[in-house]
Amino acid sequence: MSDRHGSVEEDAVERPARYWVLRGIAGIVSVPPLILVSAFIGFGALARDTGLDLGHTVVMTGMVWALPAQIVLIGAISAGTGIAATIAAVTLSSVRLLPMTMSVMPLMRTEKTPRAVLLWLSHYIAVTAWVEAMRKLPALPRSARVPYFAGFGTTLILLNLCAVSTGYLMAAVVPPQIAAGLAFLTPVYFLISLSAAAQLTADRAALALGLVFGPVFHLVAPEFDLMWTGLVAGTLAFLVHRWRRRR
Repeated sequence: MSDRHGSVEEDAVERPARYWVLRGIAGIVSVPPLILVSAFIGFGALARDTGLDLGHTVVMTGMVWALPAQIVLIGAISAGTGIAATIAAVTLSSVRLLPMTMSVMPLMRTEKTPRAVLLWLSHYIAVTAWVEAMRKLPALPRSARVPYFAGFGTTLILLNLCAVSTGYLMAAVVPPQIAAGLAFLTPVYFLISLSAAAQLTADRAALALGLVFGPVFHLVAPEFDLMWTGLVAGTLAFLVHRWRRRR
C-alpha cells in the first residue's frame, strides 16, 4: 500500500505548480481576506472623501498595498503635511512589515528560488497575507509554498483593487451614513486582525498602549498622531517585554 500510494508529502511534491497556485487562489475564500475586502471598500469611500481621484486611489493600493500605510498617506494629504514628514510617517508605518517578511521568506526560499521571485512575493506581505502564510505554509511541501503564496497574494491584491474601486464609486451614490460606516470598517479590521495575530506579550502590550495613546496624540499632535503613537506605544511595549523576560 505504501509503495503504491507513497506518503502524503511525496504525493504533494509530485503535484504541478499550477495545482498549488489554484489552491492559493481558493485560499481567498476565508474570513480574514473577506474582512480585508470589506476594509478596502471602506478605504475607497475614505479616499474619495479625502479628494483623491479613482486612478490615484487604485494605483496607491497596488503600489503601497499595506492599508495602514495608505491611511497614513491620505491622512497626511488631507492635513496638508509636508512631503518629508509624510515620507517619514509612511516609512515608519511600514517598518513593522520587515520582521513579518523576514519570518515568511525562509519558509518559501529554496536553492532554486530566484531572488527576483522572493522580492516580488515580499510585496504581498501585510497582516492578512502574513497570517495566512504562517498558518498554511509550514504544512505544505517546500516546493509548493512559492506557487501557493503567489496565487494567494496575487488574487488578494487584484480582489482588493476591485474592492477599493467599488467603495470609491459607492461613496458617490450611497447616503453619507453608509459611506461613513464603510470607512469605519478599516479600523475595525485592523483591531480584529492585530488582536488575532498578537502572539507575544509585546504584541498585546503594543496594541493596548496604542489604543490608549492614539486619542491622546490625536489631540496633542494631529499631524503626527499615528507616528508618535506607534513610536511611544511600541517602545513601551518592547520595554515591558524585556522586563518580563528578565523576571
